[in-house]
Amino acid sequence: MNAKISQQLAQQLERCSTINEDVGHVDQQMFRQGMSKLAAAVNVITTDGHAGKAGFTASAVCSVSDSPPTLLVCLNRSASVYETFKTNQVLCVNTLNAQQQHLSNVFGGKTPMSARFAEGKWRTLLTQAPVLEDALVSFDCRVVQSVSIGSHDVLFCQVKAIRQQSEENALVYFNRSYCETQSM
Repeated sequence: MNAKISQQLAQQLERCSTINEDVGHVDQQMFRQGMSKLAAAVNVITTDGHAGKAGFTASAVCSVSDSPPTLLVCLNRSASVYETFKTNQVLCVNTLNAQQQHLSNVFGGKTPMSARFAEGKWRTLLTQAPVLEDALVSFDCRVVQSVSIGSHDVLFCQVKAIRQQSEENALVYFNRSYCETQSM
């Protein structure tokens, strides 16, 4: 049985047109193309504090631990909001529902901060980071650790409060396009 599985796997690999022949080297374009096949929730990450209010769109967010509740957010050090997030050390991960694509575009572009926050209704929880009232779920967090990797900082964030909404579908980014999740 193992030989048969190995043979099938070898045949699949032969048919794959994107195999990198240079073993041990993955170039930037190949990596980005591969990552475009990794579906991810679309989030608006927000902060407020001594350095001011800021927000950006991110799909590089994931759970780290449930004890204590911790998630991570990846933030490019060249982003215009980087210093604000670094100084404030609090943030809220607002997971968008399928009807909120416009918010992703507003927070993902060059729109001035005041215009970004003019979109949607906002409130605060424990950390005072802006919480989108009709987000699918919002994780109000304090940054407890930051690690620099390549062009980004990985922000490890302890969740201090959660606000959940109705059972709407999530907005997902897959294959360089927005998608809507649906139950199977």
